[in-house]
Amino acid sequence: EVQIIDIRNYAPGSFRHIDDSPFGGGAGMVMRCQPVLDALRACRGEEIPSSIVDTSEETGKTMTSEAERGLPEKIDMSSASHTVILAPAGIPYTQKKAHELAKADHLILVCGHYEGMDARIYPHADEMISIGDYVLTGGELAAQVVIDSVVRLLPGSLREASTVEESFENGLLEYPQYTQPAVYEGEAVPEVLRSGDHERIRKWRLQQSLLLTKKVRPDLFAAHDLTEEEKHLLEEAEG
Repeated sequence: EVQIIDIRNYAPGSFRHIDDSPFGGGAGMVMRCQPVLDALRACRGEEIPSSIVDTSEETGKTMTSEAERGLPEKIDMSSASHTVILAPAGIPYTQKKAHELAKADHLILVCGHYEGMDARIYPHADEMISIGDYVLTGGELAAQVVIDSVVRLLPGSLREASTVEESFENGLLEYPQYTQPAVYEGEAVPEVLRSGDHERIRKWRLQQSLLLTKKVRPDLFAAHDLTEEEKHLLEEAEG
């Protein structure tokens, strides 16, 4: 189950601002501590202030009821949660990390926006994750990437063999795939895949995974510990 929490519901005042200008000057806006941390506390089932008092330039109104504040009536977080902030400064997201997150009972994904978050927010998370060395308008797209990669690892989401044979599962890129027709515009599917010899097919696929990874992802290849069989298959392919 995926639940979306609007941080604005935890901000004070009629305008419910969740950002402000950075101390020290600079471009852009920074997400404020109070609404983010109160939303996080609610997700964790922790106590949050019984009222939110506006201390900015807005109305100064005190909203005491959850209905007034527009908060969800109840967020079920009975089990332990794991909190992740999506941020450029986070560790690179990998398939290994997806497997780790898939073991959590509950995941809380906090999406950054604007110029980032007040630095006092980050210690309240278990970890920070980055999906790549590029800039997005907000962390929502990054959160969707994490959700998709984690959900597909949960029991019952996909056939087990489908995930085991995918790219990155063994530290290598997946082998080339083919389907009908056997010949298209003069280009034929490799004979070994039509042979019916399962052992030959297994070795061919492993060999192709090794060659492809070495060619396009030398970083992955360098980190992969080659087995004796893999060394032999590479030597055979490279002559």
